[in-house]
Amino acid sequence: MTQPQFDQSTPLAAELADLSKRRAALAGAVAPKPAKPRVLTVANQKGGVGKTTTAVNIAGALARFGSRVLVIDLDPQGNASTALGIDHHSDIPSIYDVVIGVTPLADVVQVSPESPHLLCAPSTLDLAGAEIELVSLAAREYRLQRALQVFLESPAGAGIDYVFIDCPPSLGLLTINAFVAAQEVLIPIQCEYYALEGVSQLVRNIELVKGHLNPGLTLSTILLTMFDTRTNLAHQVVSDVRLHFPDQTLDTLIPRSVRVSEAPSYGQTVIEYDQSSPGAVSYQEAALEIAHRGATQ
Repeated sequence: MTQPQFDQSTPLAAELADLSKRRAALAGAVAPKPAKPRVLTVANQKGGVGKTTTAVNIAGALARFGSRVLVIDLDPQGNASTALGIDHHSDIPSIYDVVIGVTPLADVVQVSPESPHLLCAPSTLDLAGAEIELVSLAAREYRLQRALQVFLESPAGAGIDYVFIDCPPSLGLLTINAFVAAQEVLIPIQCEYYALEGVSQLVRNIELVKGHLNPGLTLSTILLTMFDTRTNLAHQVVSDVRLHFPDQTLDTLIPRSVRVSEAPSYGQTVIEYDQSSPGAVSYQEAALEIAHRGATQ
């Protein structure tokens, strides 16, 4: 019996052919490692934009390409810890103990079951009280920066290529600690109405931190997430963001994806959960862009 012939010119067929081509390109892709550890804070004051999803999946993709990556979960909700399969109940040492100054970062870092190259400093609900406790501490804006510096200079931190700090969706002392500890800021922007609302304020806050606390901080990367190719609005948002931030915006767009949403419930990144899915392919491409941009800086 002859096989049925399908019209290869349909939009679905073209989309599948493109995805297959992108998968093949990723199979032989190499991510250059930075000369020294790159520390990126993943931040957006607007919730629901894919901030934690971006942090863990970019980290997971870079680990898959052979880099050694540390994710610092600085959000009291602990979603990044969950997505990396890391236990983060209240009885274990967490990033809270580090920020308050009781515990070295090396003592709280755990290896993700996903990859020996992927590490996580987990969050617990105790972190919710850290904003108040930090107010009375000396050098309160520098707590994370100093702990991270000690870790990266220790044997435990040897060979770390990337550090991603996942922030809470607000500008408090935890987020300021993340900005002070980082060299770069990565902002995920959702391809939805009001996408740029709040980003201008975030950029101003980054400039304030740069001017007063961390002169080396730069907004290096913007990633457009939850892109729906079927809507004119999504295309307009992409155009607007690239107009305002031409040098920082990655070429890669992260599509809306069921697999991306499902992965955390299994304690996995989408890279591990379904590596060939459109969302996983896009996050791997974004990770490669970030790696290549860093190599040329």
